[in-house]
Formats: sequence, structure tokens, C-alpha cells
Amino acid sequence: MKTRILGQGLKVSALGFGCMGLDFGYAAKVTRQEGVTLIRQAVDRGVTFFDTAEVYGPFTNEEMVGEALRSVRDQVVIATKFGFDIDPETGASRGITSRPEGIRAIVDRSLHRLGIETIDLLYQHRVDPEVPIEDVAGVVRDLAAEGKVKHFGLSEPGVQTLRRAHAVQPVTAVQNEYSLWWRAPESNGILAACDELGIGFVPYSPLGKGFLTGAMSNQAPLPDNDFRASTPRFQPEAMAKNEAFVDLLRRVAGEKNATPAQVALAWLLAQRPYIVPIPGTTKLHRLEENIAAADVDLTAEDLRAIDDAASRIETAGDRYAPAQMAMAGREAPEKSA
Repeated sequence: MKTRILGQGLKVSALGFGCMGLDFGYAAKVTRQEGVTLIRQAVDRGVTFFDTAEVYGPFTNEEMVGEALRSVRDQVVIATKFGFDIDPETGASRGITSRPEGIRAIVDRSLHRLGIETIDLLYQHRVDPEVPIEDVAGVVRDLAAEGKVKHFGLSEPGVQTLRRAHAVQPVTAVQNEYSLWWRAPESNGILAACDELGIGFVPYSPLGKGFLTGAMSNQAPLPDNDFRASTPRFQPEAMAKNEAFVDLLRRVAGEKNATPAQVALAWLLAQRPYIVPIPGTTKLHRLEENIAAADVDLTAEDLRAIDDAASRIETAGDRYAPAQMAMAGREAPEKSA
């Protein structure tokens, strides 16, 4: 597996593994042992970058990832996240929180669940509109000094929040949704800020939450326990319109002896040398398909043709329901003097 550098020195495989979907969010889940086995198979195939969060499960995803990776701890980079107020008894999310005292407690619990001494990359999962980002970054800076955290990241921040955080504690990576059918980071200033500040970029949902693989159909309704069922982009009418993206990927895939998923991932890898997508899957053959995307060569002419064709497709539907959309790209409040 080829490698890439996030920020000022975090070396990871060119493609990571987004572990959320193993037991959270989607209808198709695996048992803990199945998840452990798949994660270890990813390691065997050269993947070194694994992404989890306390809210996934909640808690169970970190436990699964920890069990899978503790025996190869020196070979891998583990990323996790704080930022949601989770009821420890029921597991229900009670909203957003990044209170400094809460961050410390969450990190200690994540370290325990993962069974490790240091978190390689710690993200704020969503910006807390009540807590200045300087306070958040300051806590992470202190945790880094204590050896509990190596690198700091932000997920779905506003541009000014990113800049202010980076001024307190260098940000190694920004995690945002980014794919051929969600290209907002190109126009909202986030990618430009990463260019300027030397920050890595980690696209989650790089396969459009599965849609860009071509394996989904608007004729097959999603079950209620799949979070996509409540999102505008996955309503049948929107899916039918968005099939144009899959048609485009299929055309290119046919020319490259590849699959639509591989072309979607290769397109992302070609956008910046510091971009590291984190596709997820529950199946070994899909894992192997995703990994092979790192070897798909898209020429400058290919990329121009894809961009030209994609520019004529209008994406139907928001990527999240309104409540979730409100959490994305938010700016933290100013720190009072």
C-alpha cells in the first residue's frame, strides 16, 4: 500500500478504513468477532489508518477497533473523536459538547476502550457552538503534552474555526464529507485553508455512503434502522436523479478496467497529495476492491473529462436531514477577553 503524510508528519496508508459502519449507522452490521477479523485483514493488506469514535455504537466500535489492533499497535494509526454528549446508561446522544473538563474524561474512557496509551489522531467530532475553539485546542495541547494524544484534528469545522484552532494547537487533519457528489470543500474554503496551513484532509463517505459503488437502487427502500433512510439524498426520487453520477463512474471504470467505487476513490486521491479517504465496508471483497483503487491511474485528461461531465449533473437532495446539516461547517464562538 502506498503511503501519504497528513499535516506535518503523520504517515498513513493512502487509503484508510472507516470503521463506523461495522456496527453503527447502517442496517447491515457485523458481529464483534467479524469486525475484528475484517480489521485485521485490512492490516494484512497494508492499511495502517483506522477511524472510529466514541459515539459509534456508542462505545462498541472503539472496543472492536481496540481488540483488533492492540496486537499490531506499532504498525497502525488510530483516530477517534469526542464531541457528543452521550448518556452512559442508555447510549442516547444528548447533543453536542466540547466542555474542556468533558474532553479529558472522554479521552480517558476512549483510551480504556481502545486499550492503548496514546491516541494517534484525536478529532473534535463537531464544533460546539457554546465553547470557544481556543479552549478545545488548549485541552488537546495539554493532552498531547501528557502523552495521551499525538495529533489534533477537526471534523466538519468552519474555516475560521479551523484557523483559530490551528493557531493554538497545530491541526494535523480535517475530516469532512467529500466525494464526486459532495464537493463543497472545494468552494467553502476548507481545502484552500488546508493547502495554506499544511493540514491533511480525510474524506469520509468517499463513496457517497455507498451510492457511488453502483450497488444501490431507488427501487429498494432502505430499512428504518439505516440512517440513510431519513436523508433527503437517499429518497427514491433523489436517488433516481443522482444515478447520473454512477453512470459517469461506470463509463470511466469501463475504460480503466476498474469498478465505479475504484474510480470514485482514485478521483479523490488525485485531488491533493495529502488527501486520505476512509471508505468503510463489512465485506472482505469490497475491502480488497477499495484498496486496489490506489493503483488506478487517472490522467490529467481523465480528470478533466470527469469534472466536465460532473459539472453538468445537479445533485438532488441534501446529504443529511436538517438537524445534522446544522452541525456541519459551524463556527465556534469567539473567546472573550
